Amino acid sequence: MSEVISGVTAQSIAEYRRKREHILQMGGLKAIEERHKRGQMSARERIEYFFDPGTFTEIGLWIKHRTTAFGMDKREVPAEGIVTGFGKVNGRHVVAGAEDYTAMMGTFGEYHGKKLSYAIDFAKNKGWPFITMNDSAGARLHEGMDTLESYGWTFKSQISASGIIPQVSLLMGPCLGGQAYHPVMMDFVIQTRKTGFMGIAGPAFVKTQTGEEISLEELSGWKNHAIKSGQTHIVAEDDKDCLDKCKELLSFFPSNSKEKPPRIETKDSPEREIPEFDTIIPNEPTTPYNMYEIIKEVVDEGQFVEIFKDYAPNAICGFVRMNGRPVGIVSNQPLVKAGTLDINACDKLARFIRFCDLFNIPLVSLTDCPGYMIGSEQDWAGILRHGAKLLYAWADATVPLVSVIIRKSYAGAHYGMLDKSIGADFVFAWPTARVTIVGADTAASVIFAKEIREAENPEEVRAKRIKEYSELYESPYPAAERGYIDDIIMPHDTRKVVNKALDILEHKLEPKEVARPWRKYSNINL
Repeated sequence: MSEVISGVTAQSIAEYRRKREHILQMGGLKAIEERHKRGQMSARERIEYFFDPGTFTEIGLWIKHRTTAFGMDKREVPAEGIVTGFGKVNGRHVVAGAEDYTAMMGTFGEYHGKKLSYAIDFAKNKGWPFITMNDSAGARLHEGMDTLESYGWTFKSQISASGIIPQVSLLMGPCLGGQAYHPVMMDFVIQTRKTGFMGIAGPAFVKTQTGEEISLEELSGWKNHAIKSGQTHIVAEDDKDCLDKCKELLSFFPSNSKEKPPRIETKDSPEREIPEFDTIIPNEPTTPYNMYEIIKEVVDEGQFVEIFKDYAPNAICGFVRMNGRPVGIVSNQPLVKAGTLDINACDKLARFIRFCDLFNIPLVSLTDCPGYMIGSEQDWAGILRHGAKLLYAWADATVPLVSVIIRKSYAGAHYGMLDKSIGADFVFAWPTARVTIVGADTAASVIFAKEIREAENPEEVRAKRIKEYSELYESPYPAAERGYIDDIIMPHDTRKVVNKALDILEHKLEPKEVARPWRKYSNINL
């Protein structure tokens, strides 16, 4: 009897190994070779590269579609065109889903969607970040309504997990149609420069429906989303660079919203002085300088992971470390549009601030902003509505908030870039700061308009009044005298002062301990 059982067992194991190996081959060696010729990894190679060796556990390897229409009863789609599972990335648990273009072009069908939705739910329930590696030709039209409904499961799972766990999309291949909502609904999108494409419809469908002829690269490539649409946060050179950038990004995040971000050891002294800051600001208030020079000097070892580098470059945001702790930096860039806040800059910064707040990452604002952008184009496009997003983001935030006013902090931008009344825990200013309702030239042209107009020498009077207004109001001292600025500091002490402030705020009260009226959430001006 034992020999018969052993024979049956051996046969079963052999069958198991054959079937498993067949699925692991994905679309076959030829299809994988084609990927390599295009400079791309296969889905399983991406998973292997991303996770710490030997830590990945696959979920749903055996999942199979149930469609019989249009020849699908004879079509095999290994693992349903998506590899899902969990493992460790730099020693911390992460859940991932990697679409497999070699298996029916990674098309999104009913069980493809079920696997993806389950993986997101699993990540949320475990409190682990979720990463998706998008590479799919789009909807599997053969499955009709079953495909359509699977989108809904995915979107609902993403939204349910939003704000609970970090979610990052790696756009490593095409992602077109309704499926393209999936990456943009995640916290961050990293798009490969040559092979990543994202759009609500591909060129063929666009031509059919609208008559417009456009290439896939022009319509859905990285320039469209990293520069124009503001839907790609980081651009990567290739698959490996994309995966590496994701690992780096994850290193700044906690695993979930209940944890603090991981602090690391640093050899960069928190007390380090920066003498060059004392002479970095130009004498003329209209002369620009490069804010990146300040950011990279004030943070640990110059490390700065920028978000939306190519989108709305008049504003800057990204992740740094201060004395080993992850911090979100928000700033203006005087070299671009004088650092004004236009519609795109407001959207960019507000979204970033809210992410940091959701995941307990302190925020530091470095301000040099002459105001919100004015004029008919911005007004008619809704600068007030978009500008208000920044006010909501700051006022709702419960993480440590530190503001350093470098130079200009005028009008509504004084609040849009974080001040005491909107929620800052500490506000510091350099002696070069100009904190007032408007610039002296604007104020003089309004307050003294009649006097200037009727003067024998209008330009002389105008210059006199501008000088008077500037001396009275264009400095940090009036605000400091009222307690709106906590201290006016020497520029070279900026790193030391900010680090001490963050140390003090290390145990800032949690949201549940803050006395605020109950509500579901603020009705932000979306």
